Amino acid sequence: MGEILLQINNISVVYSDVIRVLKGVSLSVEKGHIVSLLGSNGAGKTTTLKAVSSLLKPENGEVTDGEIIFQGKNIQNQAPEHITRQGIIQVLEGRQPFKYLTIEENLRVGTATRAGKPYKQDLEMVYNYFPALVARRKSLAGYCSGGELQMLVIGRALMAHPQLLMLDEPSLGLAPLVVKEIFQIIKKINEDQGATIILVEQNANMALQVAHYGYVMENGKIMMEGTAKELSDNPDVKEFYLGMAASGIAKSYKDVKSYKRRKRWL
Repeated sequence: MGEILLQINNISVVYSDVIRVLKGVSLSVEKGHIVSLLGSNGAGKTTTLKAVSSLLKPENGEVTDGEIIFQGKNIQNQAPEHITRQGIIQVLEGRQPFKYLTIEENLRVGTATRAGKPYKQDLEMVYNYFPALVARRKSLAGYCSGGELQMLVIGRALMAHPQLLMLDEPSLGLAPLVVKEIFQIIKKINEDQGATIILVEQNANMALQVAHYGYVMENGKIMMEGTAKELSDNPDVKEFYLGMAASGIAKSYKDVKSYKRRKRWL
Protein backbone atom coordinates (compact mmCIF):
# COMPACT_ATOMS: atom_id res chain seq x y z
CA MET A 1 0.00 0.00 0.00
CA GLY A 2 1.18 3.50 -0.83
CA GLU A 3 0.26 6.74 0.88
CA ILE A 4 -3.42 6.89 1.87
CA LEU A 5 -4.89 10.24 0.87
CA LEU A 6 -8.46 9.64 2.06
CA GLN A 7 -9.68 7.25 4.75
CA ILE A 8 -13.38 6.81 5.50
CA ASN A 9 -13.95 4.94 8.74
CA ASN A 10 -17.34 3.39 9.47
CA ILE A 11 -19.45 6.44 8.58
CA SER A 12 -23.23 6.61 8.78
CA VAL A 13 -25.31 9.27 7.02
CA VAL A 14 -28.84 10.21 8.02
CA TYR A 15 -31.26 12.42 6.06
CA SER A 16 -34.01 14.40 7.82
CA ASP A 17 -32.98 12.81 11.15
CA VAL A 18 -34.71 9.53 10.25
CA ILE A 19 -33.57 8.11 6.87
CA ARG A 20 -30.32 6.20 7.28
CA VAL A 21 -28.64 5.98 3.89
CA LEU A 22 -25.05 4.95 4.72
CA LYS A 23 -24.62 2.19 7.27
CA GLY A 24 -21.03 1.93 8.42
CA VAL A 25 -19.16 2.61 5.17
CA SER A 26 -15.37 2.26 5.26
CA LEU A 27 -12.97 2.69 2.38
CA SER A 28 -9.54 4.09 1.60
CA VAL A 29 -8.12 5.91 -1.41
CA GLU A 30 -4.44 5.61 -2.20
CA LYS A 31 -2.69 8.70 -3.50
CA GLY A 32 -2.32 8.70 -7.29
CA HIS A 33 -4.89 5.95 -7.81
CA ILE A 34 -8.33 5.81 -9.44
CA VAL A 35 -10.84 4.19 -7.08
CA SER A 36 -14.25 3.24 -8.44
CA LEU A 37 -17.51 2.97 -6.48
CA LEU A 38 -19.86 0.56 -8.21
CA GLY A 39 -23.47 -0.15 -7.47
CA SER A 40 -27.03 0.32 -8.62
CA ASN A 41 -29.16 3.43 -8.15
CA GLY A 42 -29.80 4.13 -4.48
CA ALA A 43 -26.79 2.12 -3.27
CA GLY A 44 -25.26 5.18 -1.55
CA LYS A 45 -22.47 6.06 -3.97
CA THR A 46 -23.35 9.74 -4.44
CA THR A 47 -24.10 10.13 -0.74
CA THR A 48 -20.59 8.85 0.02
CA LEU A 49 -19.08 11.55 -2.21
CA LYS A 50 -21.27 14.24 -0.69
CA ALA A 51 -20.23 13.13 2.79
CA VAL A 52 -16.60 13.76 1.80
CA SER A 53 -17.28 17.11 0.09
CA SER A 54 -19.71 18.15 2.86
CA LEU A 55 -22.61 18.76 0.48
CA LEU A 56 -25.15 16.89 2.60
CA LYS A 57 -26.46 19.84 4.59
CA PRO A 58 -28.49 21.46 1.75
CA GLU A 59 -30.33 18.12 1.46
CA ASN A 60 -30.85 17.93 5.24
CA GLY A 61 -28.25 15.20 5.57
CA GLU A 62 -25.49 14.68 8.12
CA VAL A 63 -22.65 12.30 8.94
CA THR A 64 -23.73 10.97 12.33
CA ASP A 65 -21.06 8.35 13.05
CA GLY A 66 -17.52 7.51 12.03
CA GLU A 67 -14.83 9.79 10.64
CA ILE A 68 -13.47 11.08 7.34
CA ILE A 69 -9.71 11.56 7.32
CA PHE A 70 -8.07 13.55 4.50
CA GLN A 71 -4.29 13.98 4.51
CA GLY A 72 -4.24 12.90 8.16
CA LYS A 73 -6.91 15.37 9.35
CA ASN A 74 -10.54 14.79 10.28
CA ILE A 75 -12.72 16.80 7.86
CA GLN A 76 -16.12 15.37 8.69
CA ASN A 77 -19.00 17.89 8.54
CA GLN A 78 -16.72 20.87 7.84
CA ALA A 79 -18.01 23.75 5.70
CA PRO A 80 -18.00 22.92 1.96
CA GLU A 81 -15.84 25.93 1.10
CA HIS A 82 -13.22 24.76 3.59
CA ILE A 83 -13.27 21.27 2.05
CA THR A 84 -12.80 22.78 -1.43
CA ARG A 85 -9.85 24.91 -0.31
CA GLN A 86 -8.14 21.74 0.92
CA GLY A 87 -8.21 20.45 -2.66
CA ILE A 88 -11.25 18.14 -2.65
CA ILE A 89 -13.22 18.90 -5.81
CA GLN A 90 -16.44 17.09 -6.70
CA VAL A 91 -17.89 17.08 -10.22
CA LEU A 92 -21.58 16.65 -9.58
CA GLU A 93 -23.88 14.39 -11.54
CA GLY A 94 -25.81 16.32 -14.20
CA ARG A 95 -22.86 18.47 -15.40
CA GLN A 96 -24.47 21.85 -14.69
CA PRO A 97 -22.49 24.79 -16.13
CA PHE A 98 -23.01 28.53 -15.76
CA LYS A 99 -25.18 28.68 -18.89
CA TYR A 100 -24.75 32.39 -19.62
CA LEU A 101 -20.96 32.33 -19.36
CA THR A 102 -18.70 31.20 -22.17
CA ILE A 103 -16.81 27.95 -21.94
CA GLU A 104 -13.59 29.80 -21.12
CA GLU A 105 -15.32 31.88 -18.45
CA ASN A 106 -16.72 28.68 -16.94
CA LEU A 107 -13.23 27.22 -16.84
CA ARG A 108 -11.90 30.33 -15.10
CA VAL A 109 -14.52 29.87 -12.37
CA GLY A 110 -12.47 26.81 -11.37
CA THR A 111 -9.65 29.10 -10.24
CA ALA A 112 -11.80 30.80 -7.57
CA THR A 113 -10.06 28.94 -4.73
CA ARG A 114 -6.69 30.32 -5.84
CA ALA A 115 -7.65 33.82 -6.94
CA GLY A 116 -4.84 36.04 -8.15
CA LYS A 117 -2.64 33.21 -9.37
CA PRO A 118 -1.78 32.69 -13.07
CA TYR A 119 -4.21 30.48 -14.95
CA LYS A 120 -3.22 30.69 -18.63
CA GLN A 121 -1.06 27.57 -18.43
CA ASP A 122 -3.92 25.68 -16.79
CA LEU A 123 -6.28 26.72 -19.59
CA GLU A 124 -3.89 25.31 -22.15
CA MET A 125 -3.65 22.09 -20.14
CA VAL A 126 -7.45 21.71 -20.17
CA TYR A 127 -7.64 22.46 -23.90
CA ASN A 128 -4.92 19.87 -24.49
CA TYR A 129 -7.03 17.20 -22.76
CA PHE A 130 -10.26 18.39 -24.33
CA PRO A 131 -9.48 19.76 -27.82
CA ALA A 132 -13.21 19.74 -28.62
CA LEU A 133 -13.57 22.75 -26.31
CA VAL A 134 -11.06 24.92 -28.18
CA ALA A 135 -13.34 25.81 -31.09
CA ARG A 136 -16.18 26.53 -28.65
CA ARG A 137 -14.18 28.52 -26.09
CA LYS A 138 -16.10 31.76 -26.79
CA SER A 139 -19.52 30.10 -27.06
CA LEU A 140 -22.08 30.18 -24.26
CA ALA A 141 -21.99 26.99 -22.22
CA GLY A 142 -25.77 26.67 -22.42
CA TYR A 143 -25.48 25.74 -26.10
CA CYS A 144 -23.01 22.88 -25.59
CA SER A 145 -23.78 19.22 -26.20
CA GLY A 146 -23.82 16.71 -23.33
CA GLY A 147 -20.33 15.47 -24.16
CA GLU A 148 -18.93 19.01 -24.35
CA LEU A 149 -20.52 19.84 -21.00
CA GLN A 150 -18.95 16.78 -19.38
CA MET A 151 -15.56 17.85 -20.72
CA LEU A 152 -16.23 21.37 -19.46
CA VAL A 153 -17.07 20.42 -15.87
CA ILE A 154 -14.09 18.07 -15.61
CA GLY A 155 -11.87 20.78 -17.06
CA ARG A 156 -13.28 23.33 -14.60
CA ALA A 157 -12.42 20.97 -11.75
CA LEU A 158 -8.86 20.58 -13.05
CA MET A 159 -8.44 24.37 -13.01
CA ALA A 160 -8.74 24.17 -9.21
CA HIS A 161 -5.64 21.93 -8.96
CA PRO A 162 -7.49 19.18 -7.04
CA GLN A 163 -5.71 16.95 -4.55
CA LEU A 164 -8.72 14.62 -4.80
CA LEU A 165 -11.04 14.69 -7.83
CA MET A 166 -14.45 13.05 -7.35
CA LEU A 167 -16.45 12.30 -10.51
CA ASP A 168 -20.13 11.38 -10.20
CA GLU A 169 -21.55 9.40 -13.15
CA PRO A 170 -19.48 11.01 -15.94
CA SER A 171 -21.01 8.65 -18.53
CA LEU A 172 -24.64 9.41 -17.70
CA GLY A 173 -26.72 10.10 -20.82
CA LEU A 174 -23.78 10.15 -23.24
CA ALA A 175 -23.31 8.25 -26.49
CA PRO A 176 -21.00 5.19 -26.28
CA LEU A 177 -18.23 6.78 -28.37
CA VAL A 178 -18.25 9.90 -26.18
CA VAL A 179 -18.19 7.75 -23.03
CA LYS A 180 -15.14 5.90 -24.34
CA GLU A 181 -13.38 9.21 -25.08
CA ILE A 182 -14.20 10.64 -21.63
CA PHE A 183 -12.84 7.58 -19.84
CA GLN A 184 -9.67 7.58 -21.93
CA ILE A 185 -9.12 11.21 -20.89
CA ILE A 186 -9.77 10.40 -17.22
CA LYS A 187 -7.11 7.70 -17.38
CA LYS A 188 -4.69 10.07 -19.13
CA ILE A 189 -5.25 12.78 -16.47
CA ASN A 190 -4.43 10.22 -13.78
CA GLU A 191 -1.28 9.09 -15.57
CA ASP A 192 -0.03 12.57 -16.55
CA GLN A 193 -0.91 14.50 -13.40
CA GLY A 194 -0.72 11.70 -10.83
CA ALA A 195 -4.26 12.78 -9.95
CA THR A 196 -6.15 10.87 -7.26
CA ILE A 197 -9.68 10.16 -8.48
CA ILE A 198 -12.83 8.64 -7.01
CA LEU A 199 -15.10 7.52 -9.81
CA VAL A 200 -18.78 6.83 -9.14
CA GLU A 201 -20.14 4.97 -12.10
CA GLN A 202 -22.93 2.55 -13.07
CA ASN A 203 -21.06 1.57 -16.23
CA ALA A 204 -18.97 -0.98 -14.34
CA ASN A 205 -17.22 -2.24 -17.46
CA MET A 206 -15.76 1.17 -18.34
CA ALA A 207 -15.00 2.05 -14.71
CA LEU A 208 -13.00 -1.13 -14.09
CA GLN A 209 -11.00 -0.57 -17.27
CA VAL A 210 -9.48 2.64 -15.87
CA ALA A 211 -9.59 2.06 -12.09
CA HIS A 212 -6.85 0.61 -9.91
CA TYR A 213 -9.18 -0.46 -7.11
CA GLY A 214 -12.91 -0.72 -6.61
CA TYR A 215 -15.70 -1.06 -4.08
CA VAL A 216 -19.17 -2.51 -4.66
CA MET A 217 -21.97 -0.82 -2.71
CA GLU A 218 -25.45 -2.16 -1.98
CA ASN A 219 -28.08 -0.64 0.32
CA GLY A 220 -25.68 1.81 1.95
CA LYS A 221 -22.94 -0.73 2.68
CA ILE A 222 -19.67 -1.85 1.12
CA MET A 223 -20.29 -5.44 0.08
CA MET A 224 -17.13 -6.22 -1.87
CA GLU A 225 -13.77 -4.68 -2.67
CA GLY A 226 -10.65 -5.55 -4.59
CA THR A 227 -8.33 -4.54 -7.39
CA ALA A 228 -9.98 -3.74 -10.71
CA LYS A 229 -8.80 -7.08 -12.10
CA GLU A 230 -10.13 -9.02 -9.10
CA LEU A 231 -13.54 -7.40 -9.46
CA SER A 232 -13.57 -7.87 -13.24
CA ASP A 233 -12.84 -11.57 -12.79
CA ASN A 234 -15.35 -12.05 -9.96
CA PRO A 235 -18.31 -14.15 -11.18
CA ASP A 236 -20.84 -12.13 -9.14
CA VAL A 237 -19.60 -8.82 -10.51
CA LYS A 238 -19.60 -10.29 -14.02
CA GLU A 239 -23.21 -11.34 -13.70
CA PHE A 240 -24.71 -8.50 -11.68
CA TYR A 241 -22.79 -5.54 -13.12
CA LEU A 242 -21.19 -6.62 -16.39
CA GLY A 243 -24.18 -8.65 -17.63
CA MET A 244 -22.14 -11.80 -18.14
CA ALA A 245 -22.78 -15.32 -16.91
CA ALA A 246 -19.95 -17.38 -15.43
CA SER A 247 -19.48 -18.89 -18.89
CA GLY A 248 -18.68 -15.43 -20.28
CA ILE A 249 -21.83 -15.38 -22.41
CA ALA A 250 -23.96 -12.25 -22.17
CA LYS A 251 -27.24 -12.81 -20.31
CA SER A 252 -30.57 -11.74 -21.69
CA TYR A 253 -32.72 -9.26 -19.80
CA LYS A 254 -35.29 -11.97 -19.01
CA ASP A 255 -32.63 -13.99 -17.18
CA VAL A 256 -31.56 -11.10 -14.97
CA LYS A 257 -34.53 -11.44 -12.60
CA SER A 258 -32.78 -14.35 -10.93
CA TYR A 259 -29.99 -12.13 -9.63
CA LYS A 260 -32.05 -10.40 -6.95
CA ARG A 261 -32.04 -13.30 -4.53
CA ARG A 262 -28.83 -14.87 -5.75
CA LYS A 263 -26.40 -12.14 -4.65
CA ARG A 264 -24.06 -14.08 -2.46
CA TRP A 265 -23.06 -11.02 -0.45
CA LEU A 266 -26.65 -10.20 0.67
